[in-house]
Amino acid sequence: MSTTQSERLRELLAPLVSARELDLEEVEVTPAGKRRVLRIVVDSDDGVQLDECAELSREVSAKLDESDVMGGAPYVLEVTSPGADRPLTLHRHYVRATGRLIKAQLTAGGELVARIVAVDDEGLDVEVPGVKGRKPTARRLAFDEIAKARVEIEFNRPSGAGAAQAEAETDENQEEA
Repeated sequence: MSTTQSERLRELLAPLVSARELDLEEVEVTPAGKRRVLRIVVDSDDGVQLDECAELSREVSAKLDESDVMGGAPYVLEVTSPGADRPLTLHRHYVRATGRLIKAQLTAGGELVARIVAVDDEGLDVEVPGVKGRKPTARRLAFDEIAKARVEIEFNRPSGAGAAQAEAETDENQEEA
């Protein structure tokens, strides 16, 4: 029974990532000229700070140097957090996007732009923005109704959206200062 390089990398790196209370979202090896790029994507409920990525990168580099999982060919190591355009594929992705506006492609066809209000094991409670002065409407989406979804980038996020989350972040930032 052989395992792929990606599976071996996941097995090697998962303990390092989980020790930092992060989730290992993606491990990807892609060719880049004569080298390869090893891209490791990590996330957490509180997001990932640049310093955490740098520290994890040093630990991963040391662990890779001890093993032969990357072989002898040169590679570039990249440890990062998911971008804003990352697809929402797992339950935890939706939970982390609570309060955010998403665009969902529906399995029945069409798409829906709505704000996630709550997430449970079966699906999402969302608020569909009103159009042309109409009030927003509540809607329930089961996970099996969603073919794919992404967070929509909002430059002018309404003050009510995620206000509790923003307030908590502000409190945390003030405590750190």
